[in-house]
Amino acid sequence: MFKVKFVPYNRVIDVTAGTNLLKAADDAGLYVEGDCAGKGTCGKCRVKIIEGLSGNPTASEIKHLTASELKAGWVLACQRTIEQDCTVEVPMQKDAHSRKTSLTGGVENLEAEPAVEKICAKLSRPAVKDQTADLERLLKEIDRGDLYVKPRELAHFPAMLRSNGYSVTAAVSGSRIISIEPNDTTDQLYGVAFDIGTTTIVGSMLDLKSATVIAVAAATNPQNIYGADVISRITHASQADNGLKQLQDKVIEAANKIIHELIKQTRVARDRIYEVVAVGNTTMSHLFMGIDPTYLAPAPFIPVYKRALEVEAAEIGIKINPSGRVTFLPNIAGYVGSDTVGVILAADLDRPGDNCAAIDIGTNGELVLRANGRLLACSTAAGPAFEGAQIRHGMRAAAGAIEAVNYIDGNIQLQMIDDAPACGICGSGLIDAASALLDAGLVEPSGRFANPEQNPGSIPDHFKDRLRPGKGGYEYVLVFEKDSDTGEDIVLSQGDLRELQLAKGAIYAGLMILLKEAGISIDQLDRVLLAGAFGNYVRKESALGIGLLPQIPAEKIVAIGNAAGDGSRMALASMTMRNRALKLPGTVEHLELSTRPDFQEFFVDAMPFRKIT
Repeated sequence: MFKVKFVPYNRVIDVTAGTNLLKAADDAGLYVEGDCAGKGTCGKCRVKIIEGLSGNPTASEIKHLTASELKAGWVLACQRTIEQDCTVEVPMQKDAHSRKTSLTGGVENLEAEPAVEKICAKLSRPAVKDQTADLERLLKEIDRGDLYVKPRELAHFPAMLRSNGYSVTAAVSGSRIISIEPNDTTDQLYGVAFDIGTTTIVGSMLDLKSATVIAVAAATNPQNIYGADVISRITHASQADNGLKQLQDKVIEAANKIIHELIKQTRVARDRIYEVVAVGNTTMSHLFMGIDPTYLAPAPFIPVYKRALEVEAAEIGIKINPSGRVTFLPNIAGYVGSDTVGVILAADLDRPGDNCAAIDIGTNGELVLRANGRLLACSTAAGPAFEGAQIRHGMRAAAGAIEAVNYIDGNIQLQMIDDAPACGICGSGLIDAASALLDAGLVEPSGRFANPEQNPGSIPDHFKDRLRPGKGGYEYVLVFEKDSDTGEDIVLSQGDLRELQLAKGAIYAGLMILLKEAGISIDQLDRVLLAGAFGNYVRKESALGIGLLPQIPAEKIVAIGNAAGDGSRMALASMTMRNRALKLPGTVEHLELSTRPDFQEFFVDAMPFRKIT
């Protein structure tokens, strides 16, 4: 066993010889980017050796780190194993969740209709002439039919009755009493709604009596150590020893941390939280419930289940009232999950209306179209580029991320989140940058950087020091090292542009196939709804400028916030809404794009950076 000290967090843990630093940091409760699941291909898990570890840099480190970084002690955590005591510096974690937690809605106009009812009962005292059992006395008083109660709810019931003047409150869920509490607690009725994202998990606490959100918190999905995408996590679940349990433990741990933060914000008693409703993609729902997702990965992409699943909180380790109910809303298909059900519910797409498309752009891309009395859905393998993964200096939307790029008066101008020194670029900035460089003539419609050697007069002088040869082609320096928070140049590479082209091509192709299947043209599309934090912050003009979306009037494009999370909150607050959600998969036509020969045609057509009509 060796000791590893992580600074500046001052955490010390003991690890066995041969453990890599990425795993050790995770064991210490520290978040280190691990988008490639430890394969050394993403270059994101950078840490600095202060003392104790040495050795020649690996091929991956030479590829992703500069000579000066290697000399200063920077390494890739996934590439270094621990063979002695050591001290390691982990870059300070930045808050990447403020955008997610600020997008909270869905319940503003709902009438409270919770699944749990609380009933205060004042029982008569037993006597020799009335020897009715305590439970029968309670059931008769609350008069809600033949209710079931587990023995554990009765363990302290007799003493509670007698020490509180025979005044108790029963929490009833369906046909079961899930909690018996002393005196009148009917004013305490709470639940938590979760959006279990591949990258970020958001939890909202609701006062179920009034259908209002009283607190929101978020956390990075710690499953990221096993890869940024669902395929990597499915692979880990199916191939690693105890892999499924590791993944479930990670997501349940994160959910419980969020619940702890919500309780801290509101001072609500943990056992007064009676319900959790969650949404997520199909893989996340399987992992959350501890169900093997192996056969989601290969064709024909078969999930174990599609219906909503309900369990007791204690059964999967969710730390609310132990008898509380956890409901994961139903999935639509192998790669269209309950998060899409949430979007449909929040956007009222299951109701008659105009020709409307909703696109939820995150680590995965899901699309829904309402047209001609039909509701169609598909998912696209957009990849995690919009979340910053697979982008050389990509990051999530935290302080210092380049969030906006403009081409104004012949110059490229940047805007960082919180006006902090630049440390990377997030998804909205990536789309802006491509659009701005396209407008400036520094990127060709093909997606290649302009070559200043072939056309020296075509590049303005003030760009010549920024457009330079890099690894794998030309690159553009967004921020020089003297102005960056990382001490290195922040660049947009040729590889980054290719990743963006693949992602935006997949989204566009998916939308075109939905339109084709519904029998309508682009001109007949009345609205495009952009869901998710990314969709809320991406600029319409840039999305149109690079051909992420077909050419429609910008006023037809509407950001609707975290609609998946809104749907989860609605289903928690209102049984009417939950019942709508439960029926939705039966009303949605799922299109499997991998079987469509026309997908490749649309995809290839959408690859160039140009306005698509």
